[in-house]
Amino acid sequence: MSLVNVYTEWDPLEEIIVGTMAGARVPIADRSLIATEYPDLNDPQQIPSGPFPGQVVEETEAELAELANILTDLGVTVRRPGGRDHKSMVSTPDWSTDGFYDYCPRDGFLAVGDSIIETPMVLRSRFLEGFAYKELFLEYLESGARWLSAPKPQLTDDMYEPGAPAGQRLRNLEPAFDAANVLRFGTDLLYQVSDSGNALGARWLQSALGEQYTVHPCENLYTDTHIDSTLVPLRCGLVLVNPARVNDDNMPAFLRDWDRVVCPELVDTGFVGDHPRSSVWIGMNFLVVAPGKAVVDKRQLELIRVLERHGVEVIPAQLTHTRTLGGGFHCVTLDVRRAGELATYR
Repeated sequence: MSLVNVYTEWDPLEEIIVGTMAGARVPIADRSLIATEYPDLNDPQQIPSGPFPGQVVEETEAELAELANILTDLGVTVRRPGGRDHKSMVSTPDWSTDGFYDYCPRDGFLAVGDSIIETPMVLRSRFLEGFAYKELFLEYLESGARWLSAPKPQLTDDMYEPGAPAGQRLRNLEPAFDAANVLRFGTDLLYQVSDSGNALGARWLQSALGEQYTVHPCENLYTDTHIDSTLVPLRCGLVLVNPARVNDDNMPAFLRDWDRVVCPELVDTGFVGDHPRSSVWIGMNFLVVAPGKAVVDKRQLELIRVLERHGVEVIPAQLTHTRTLGGGFHCVTLDVRRAGELATYR
């Protein structure tokens, strides 16, 4: 039986991949990095390329290990990728860059049903990220899973417009998207069209998944990167929403009958360096491990109170450097198996 089997963001968790900080670094400042991560900087020299500070790496690696222990104690099978040498150069006929990190497996890989999909990521520095997970994916393939990879994007300079308004910095010249642009609701998948995922990416994903699923491209929800600090399904029929981004007009149509929990003002947990990789809304980037049960940043006390008032059991934990690294508990994990069957929830 396939070790990969997942249809929603909330069914009871059985197996998950937790990322690593081994070899993590800020990549060379190229057009893709500027357009996606640093569009507000006028001078690329301001981007601090090179290894992340040692303290950030050490503290985060310890917290990832603690997260793995928490999940293991819940009866979840936890897998970890091996480390890689991210300082090595990667070149195509069109560009050269070094690597980034394997901290956020959610960004590049999408598990749907019995399939693991390598997505055509937007950042050039993440072009070969799948190599960190090759041994795991081979094991999943041998268990009966489908292992798919989107066509490798060329990612030429024409794909990026760093000076354009948010939502217009990634052009629609070829399929390109991060897996973290997608949320799973059974037969329905929400796809955020933004600077980290274009409309052609949604079209490719629909063709890869076939008629059993419906991919819903949302173009007016959040125009920057990734969806998991904008909407968080808590259980069937209940979703946490970001009040700065979600309103009655842009709420995805298939979710409008769901009950909504409005995320309260979040604690700014700070960041190291001159430029954060995420906003304070990274505090709502948490991991649902079962319907109405989630691993949440223990520093977000008001969010925890709001969740508990709506019947959500909270497991407190901490990732100190979420704003520095651009990833919370949902980002740093990839759920590959949950107990549940394919259903329609709209």
